[in-house]
Formats: sequence, structure tokens, C-alpha cells
Amino acid sequence: MKKRSEKEKDFAFLRGEFQEVNNIFLAGFAKMKVGQDFQLRKTVKEAGGEYKVVKNNLAQKASEGLSSEPLFAKLAGMTSIAYTKGDVVALAKALSGYAKTNPVFVFKAGLVEGRVVDVKSIGELATMPSKEEIYAKLLYVIQAPAQQLVTVMNAVGRNLAVVVDQGVKENKFKD
Repeated sequence: MKKRSEKEKDFAFLRGEFQEVNNIFLAGFAKMKVGQDFQLRKTVKEAGGEYKVVKNNLAQKASEGLSSEPLFAKLAGMTSIAYTKGDVVALAKALSGYAKTNPVFVFKAGLVEGRVVDVKSIGELATMPSKEEIYAKLLYVIQAPAQQLVTVMNAVGRNLAVVVDQGVKENKFKD
């Protein structure tokens, strides 16, 4: 059993984390093996997130007065949390991919940008493109008109050169 000082340290750490993040996923992990847990932690870390197994009471108390409070209000059973300060879509994709291959890992609920979401919404979030994909598409849309303008401007010169070349070949330019 943990000493009171260790519990207070855990509480302060969780409270600080909950104050900084707006993206949290709650999951159940009953009957998970050590190897599966290790792989899950690795998957979450690669997606830019953090993963913790927490006591329900500790999580509820640490979230009091914060935007995450409704998320932790009705916790039951073994609970783990995955959270990120970065790309929430990347974390949702990583967790959903892991859940597909490991049925013992199940979502309970989530907090996305400060709003509580259900399991269905987490699945929908996981199907969205990542920030990098969105940025790439946006950059393409921004660059497309400039590329088309350059193509049209080059076409005028190229067409003029073709006309002059054909005129020379057909001796159309005589004195």
C-alpha cells in the first residue's frame, strides 16, 4: 500500500496533467497481459501521448473543478487514461488500431478539446485525417492556382514558338 506522501504526489501530478490537457481517453483494460500493456504504452508514446493506469477515486478528485470533471464522474471498474497535449486524432487512431487487435482494451469515454464524447465519437475521430494530412491538402489547394498560372503563362510562349517553327518550315516568312 502506498504511503500518504506518495498518494499526495500522485494526486498533484494528475491534477497538473488534467489542468494542461483537453484531450483524454478513458479505457478498460481488464484481463490485459503484460506484453499487451507494454505494446499499448509503446503505441501511445509513438502517437505523442501519455498512458497511465489510475485509481478511479484519485482521478475523480484530481479532476474536480476542471473541464475533465464530468468525464471522471461515473467511473467504475479498472480504468486507464491516455491523454495528449498534441494531435488528438493521432492518439485516437493509435488507440483504435490497438483496440482492433486487442479486444480486451475497450473505450469507456473521452474528452476532446474540453468536451466529453462517447465511444462512437472516438471511433469517428479516429477516421479523420491527421493534422499533417490536412496541412498537406491545404498547401496543395493554396499552391494549385499558382501552378495553373505558371502553366498558362508557359503555354503562351510554347504555343508562339510552335507557330513560328511551323511558319519557318512552311516558308511563310518570306521577304
